[in-house]
Amino acid sequence: MASDPMTTDGETRAAQALAAHGIEHTITRHGRVGSLEEAAAARGVEPRDIIKTLVVRRADDDYLFVLVPGDREISWPKLRAELGVNRLSMPDAATARDVTGYERGTITPFGSLRAWPVIADATVAGRTISIGAGAHGVAATVHGDDAIAALQATVADVTDAAGKP
Repeated sequence: MASDPMTTDGETRAAQALAAHGIEHTITRHGRVGSLEEAAAARGVEPRDIIKTLVVRRADDDYLFVLVPGDREISWPKLRAELGVNRLSMPDAATARDVTGYERGTITPFGSLRAWPVIADATVAGRTISIGAGAHGVAATVHGDDAIAALQATVADVTDAAGKP
């Protein structure tokens, strides 16, 4: 019997989704951290291996997830070109929670209330990554290719190095 996503906690939803996809993973729990570097050290990975899941709005009730390595940021021109749109925005925290079931800082495509499309930056492929797992201080270490396949993600160059134009 499937759990009601509105009453299941985020960590449980994410873990159930990872298991349902048959993704080999390791869960790390480390409590809240103050920086990307602290999170990487707590998870035993490099900062570039931490994958941020960002919610992007294309239109009313039309969202997508963008998987962005920790040392990179979304390139809005690249993402707009990839999607063939002129405008994109990021929803406020309450809207992001409403459309995913996760608070900011815990968002993951795994176990989201709706299976929004996913775009994974090209740098996610071919390596081990650490992605949020539905609760603060909880992450899943998986192979990027497994996550991409399970999420049927589009792989594209949609980021730039942090701090670069």
